[in-house]
Amino acid sequence: MKLLRLGRPGHERPALLDADGVLRDLGALLPDITPATLSPAALAALRALDPRALPPAFDAATAGPVAVPWRGMGKFICIGLNYADHAAEAGLPVPKEPIVFLKPPSVAVGADHAVVLPPGSVKSDWEVELGVVIGTRARQVSEADALAHVAGYCVVNDVSEREWQLERGGTWDKGKGCDTFGPVGPWLVTADEVPDPQALDMWLDVNGQPRQRGSTRTMVFGVAQLVAYCSRFMTLHPGDLISTGTPPGVGMGMKPQPQYLKSGDTMRLGILGLGEQTQRVHAWDESLLDD
Repeated sequence: MKLLRLGRPGHERPALLDADGVLRDLGALLPDITPATLSPAALAALRALDPRALPPAFDAATAGPVAVPWRGMGKFICIGLNYADHAAEAGLPVPKEPIVFLKPPSVAVGADHAVVLPPGSVKSDWEVELGVVIGTRARQVSEADALAHVAGYCVVNDVSEREWQLERGGTWDKGKGCDTFGPVGPWLVTADEVPDPQALDMWLDVNGQPRQRGSTRTMVFGVAQLVAYCSRFMTLHPGDLISTGTPPGVGMGMKPQPQYLKSGDTMRLGILGLGEQTQRVHAWDESLLDD
């Protein structure tokens, strides 16, 4: 299934995208898509429905923007340098264990939301990533059992301010946590429709120019490894998101000199079977943050 939410903040409606590409309204069945919706039993109940029996969700004029596909994200966990060729372009060694850091859930916005550059940003960068959405609590789980705790997958753009991340001391978090720096979606695709999360092609363009081309096949640490690893250090709850790292082609790795996002740029990105995102980059405008 492809689950999504449509509408302005505070007015989102749950929906399902059927096999024919028709949006179906889930509002009569559940008030919203929440962590409780992501349990195996709840997903099985939705899967048993005949989508054709559901009313069309919205037409283009009334749908509103695509929101984050579920409400109630507790943790936005990120993995750094998880593609060897990306580590090389960053001039950093391939990690022996996963590099784990957190973005605040407040960065999460819908797939096509504006990305707003914070005041003073000069090195904001793009990163297409596979997102893993937890469906059942995971604590000290084995790698063999890890995927049973996954509700589904989504596209993530881990937007990053490189100067703040790498040149200002301390942890990476200060360059990762700016408002709008975490577009998610457009859909949450349930795990039954992604039989092998290590076989997904991914891409990102800026202003129509190819930037990132990669595949989850080349991850240093695969999805099952990451879920099990993170569960050693924190309990993973339904609705938590793990963003699993980015392939090469980011702005800071471009030759002969790095290139970074500026107001007016457009990013388009996607992952095979998980949908596409489009974001327009804006200079600081606080009115766009909650739009």
